[in-house]
Amino acid sequence: MTQDEIRQRVRSMILDRMLEGKDASALSDDMSLERAHIVDSVRALEMIVFIEETFSFIVENEDAVPDNFDTVNNIVAYVVRKTHVSTIST
Repeated sequence: MTQDEIRQRVRSMILDRMLEGKDASALSDDMSLERAHIVDSVRALEMIVFIEETFSFIVENEDAVPDNFDTVNNIVAYVVRKTHVSTIST
């Protein structure tokens, strides 16, 4: 899976489940999901479950911090680090 595919899956999940199908322009990749009131503690858990199921790894407790999950860019970077995906976009 490429970095672009990871980004697309993460964005689709947020748009479909958390923004209830809003247009993609409603979500920028560097927008703080917490400050925009898109993610709260319950939705953060939903995001973690999505990451685990979609990318086939366990999010360790010490990794479940805002630095890894507050923006689409942070989430993609975290998944890339954990799955060792090439950072070169295709």
